[in-house]
Amino acid sequence: MQKILFLEDDDILAESLIELLEVEKFSITHVKNGEDVLEQTFNEHFDIYLFDVNVPKINGFELLKQLRASGDKTPTVFLTAMSDIASLAEGFDVGADDYIKKPFDFDELLIRLHAIIKKQYRSHFDKIKIANFEFNIQKNELYKDGDFIQLPPYELTLVKLFFKNIDRTLTKDYLFEELSYDDREASDGALRVHINKLRKVNLPILTVKGIGYRLGKS
Repeated sequence: MQKILFLEDDDILAESLIELLEVEKFSITHVKNGEDVLEQTFNEHFDIYLFDVNVPKINGFELLKQLRASGDKTPTVFLTAMSDIASLAEGFDVGADDYIKKPFDFDELLIRLHAIIKKQYRSHFDKIKIANFEFNIQKNELYKDGDFIQLPPYELTLVKLFFKNIDRTLTKDYLFEELSYDDREASDGALRVHINKLRKVNLPILTVKGIGYRLGKS
């Protein structure tokens, strides 16, 4: 399930949009001001940010500027009634991945969100295959020979990272950073334990000695 951090101070719009997104199997964390966004991003990892611009305390543009400056690369979509070219330019200048003008069609928003998700996995498809495994990027589900594999959160996060980076070596430091929000024991020993559990279902994870791990065919 893709996790969205949703910044919107209009309760009526937020309530409607949350209901629609949850039907589409997104997990939504809703906040009403920019300061709460910073607190949430400090404590938790999200797959997508969905930000209004004119919100209390820290506006969406300044907020994303701060997040990008801190190294946060989470894909971000602005939802805003601001439709002038200058605002559009500012939105992309501070690091937005997309910009949708209110009022908008919900189906259009879904199309754009799914496009961003696929781009994260460098794929034009909803499913990524390697050997006899298939990862559904919309549902965050792993299958082997067509059978669903139930995974605990830590290992599912690992699987997502590997499928986003098939045939790329992921350093231990990178994995520790990405996993630190999910499990406080982000250590070399704990990582090996979880990697070995994934290998027990024959997921082809290779050790790159002295560097990290790679999901690949050889």
